[in-house]
Amino acid sequence: MTRSRSAKNPLFGEDELQLGLFGSPADDAPDSTSSRQEELAKLGARLPEKLRFGTSSWTFPGWAGLVYHRRYANQRAFLRESLAEYAQHPLMRTVGIDRGYYTPVPKEDLAAYARQLPSGFRAAMKVWQQVTMPGYPRHPRYGSEAGKRNPRFLDPVLFRESVHEPVLAAFAEHMGPWIVEIAPSPFPVDPEWFLEKLDAFLKEVPRDFPFAVELRDRKLLTARYASKLRDHGASHVFNYWSRMPGLAEQMRVEGLLDADLIVARLLLPPGERYAELKDAYAPFDRLVAPQTRMRQDVIRLVRQAVERDADCYVLVNNKAEGSSPLTVEALAKELAG
Repeated sequence: MTRSRSAKNPLFGEDELQLGLFGSPADDAPDSTSSRQEELAKLGARLPEKLRFGTSSWTFPGWAGLVYHRRYANQRAFLRESLAEYAQHPLMRTVGIDRGYYTPVPKEDLAAYARQLPSGFRAAMKVWQQVTMPGYPRHPRYGSEAGKRNPRFLDPVLFRESVHEPVLAAFAEHMGPWIVEIAPSPFPVDPEWFLEKLDAFLKEVPRDFPFAVELRDRKLLTARYASKLRDHGASHVFNYWSRMPGLAEQMRVEGLLDADLIVARLLLPPGERYAELKDAYAPFDRLVAPQTRMRQDVIRLVRQAVERDADCYVLVNNKAEGSSPLTVEALAKELAG
């Protein structure tokens, strides 16, 4: 399924000047683009007010013609400026800031993001892995810590000082939920120990923004976990991920659908590996492997959230089906229809 890539992406110019649309388009290309945008705008207007569709990140040149229609001077300009154009897409009312998982996003970068976003746009940001990893993966990048327990796991002080304070200072107007991704552990995690840590964390963290917890270990998905979230007004992330139970099975856990915020993250089909699909699906400009069951479950989840008047975020990764924007469009059409 590997696709060859063109040597030059139509998003990028050859110098530092801002160029128009893509090179020398056909005479009818602007009208075609305008017509598609109008069609998407009509579709977006038919979606529930409290539903926010978005993608796990936004810096994919392969989305030219799907999300991006202007031409950028170079890749650096694209990375720096493209969030503004992403936020103009008629169906995108949120975005995942996944880079926050690898290191806290600097206040200067958050301020630059905020300047590009319209009023009412909300982002979902991952919490730094130093806070959310029970133990360090057995990988050379972790050096002498590889395979060991993380003494700062779910440490509210570390979260507040390193993660929360920059966001509060520079991005509060556009902040949606924190995504607390409990990373896979190199050793077995006792569910009771996890619940004790989660309980202490949620008691102590600032509550300026909502919390949504994403599990990557199916043993932790229990009714007691759902009860603990409810005690603190937190939510579960219904994730479509290779080693977690399906969305429908997660929805059957008592209490998970009672939250005031419903979050779904569509990431990776069962049994698949991230790196392999990344290579196979690039440049992420077409649907390669539509996931019918996943879509059906997401529609059910969204409709239940709408019936309860809950806020609902649906974040889509390219690896779910091949192209996040096209998955969002397909889901929107199903809901609107």
